[in-house]
Amino acid sequence: MINSSDELEPGQLAPDFALPDATGTRRTLSEFRGGPVIVYFYPAAFTPGCTTEACDFRDNLASFRADGYTVLGISPDPVERLAEFAAAEQLAFPLLSDPDAEVARAWGAWGQKTVEGRTFDGLIRSTAVVDAEGRVASIEYDVKPAGHVARLRESLGVASATEARTA
Repeated sequence: MINSSDELEPGQLAPDFALPDATGTRRTLSEFRGGPVIVYFYPAAFTPGCTTEACDFRDNLASFRADGYTVLGISPDPVERLAEFAAAEQLAFPLLSDPDAEVARAWGAWGQKTVEGRTFDGLIRSTAVVDAEGRVASIEYDVKPAGHVARLRESLGVASATEARTA
């Protein structure tokens, strides 16, 4: 079993990574320096909670981008599964493959969790906001998918797509 990891805290330099996206292209956190980045970790493509969260990010992507944010999703899924998920759900932001959970551990998003009464080590649904200089601005662990993106948008002061159209 993979060891649990220490949680990150605001102000820390966000650990860089080099992971393949759904197309197989290697992506790094440092390539997005100069603007804020939302990095969210999710357990598995095509599961109900992960689909809800991914579609919420998809539906609010224009609002995040309008405020300068890049959105990146990271899961242990293989590249092929991420490609299927991105196509099926029309996800227009990078999904990154972390099959050995090395990045999840470095970000504190791997540890003991309980699902349906079963306790095991696994990916803990988490979301970090990284500032333009590469430091953790905020991070939340054990995120519940329903309503999470709306709460994140509110905390960042990002208007919803509907609000942006009526402004």
